[in-house]
Amino acid sequence: MTFEHLNILMQIVVFLFAISVHESAHAWMANCCGDPTARMLGRITLNPIQHIDPIGTVLLPAIAMATHLPVIGWAKPTPVDPNNFRNPVRDDILTSVVGPISNFIIAAGAVLLMLVIALTSSDGKQVVNALGDGRLLDTGTLLTPAALLLYNTIMINILLGVFKLIPIPPLDGSHVLRHLLPEEARRIYDAVGMFGFVLLFLLGGGLISALVQPVIGLVKGILTSV
Repeated sequence: MTFEHLNILMQIVVFLFAISVHESAHAWMANCCGDPTARMLGRITLNPIQHIDPIGTVLLPAIAMATHLPVIGWAKPTPVDPNNFRNPVRDDILTSVVGPISNFIIAAGAVLLMLVIALTSSDGKQVVNALGDGRLLDTGTLLTPAALLLYNTIMINILLGVFKLIPIPPLDGSHVLRHLLPEEARRIYDAVGMFGFVLLFLLGGGLISALVQPVIGLVKGILTSV
């Protein structure tokens, strides 16, 4: 198996893990806020089978990998009944943002582990620095695949977290923005939001890149400077 094939396999594993963490975080927070719907449906789990969406989890990531684009997609939406929330506005916001936050926490943990690799051996430092520069350095040891797995974990979780925070329905960020709008504007926002999502999906590559690149640039700067 070449590193290219290994990298593809790692991206699949990391993506499934990232969406599982994301959706189970939604389900967990909803349950904490008084809505047991997702918990009763078995969605508080890291088992990816419970979260797979045929288009967002299978088709779209497969196309991205085949065309060498960043892996992006979504899972089956976590079912939430806002009528069960103790504080509808606050709890809807908390349940929505905890998904992206969970991805950022995973990414931060992976950065820390890469720093540990870099600080514990000269080979580790070279591998981490190379990945920060966008290169893959094969040391002939387990350090290379371990660092590559962590690097994929960082990039995919950052991409998923930032993407889901875009305030266009049905993305998580829309649940924050809609509560800041006057009632009439909120109704219009909810009604036309899906058209915005379709437009984002078709034409929004530049926007997503502009939002993600500053975060990725910061992470790469950390990896190359250690």
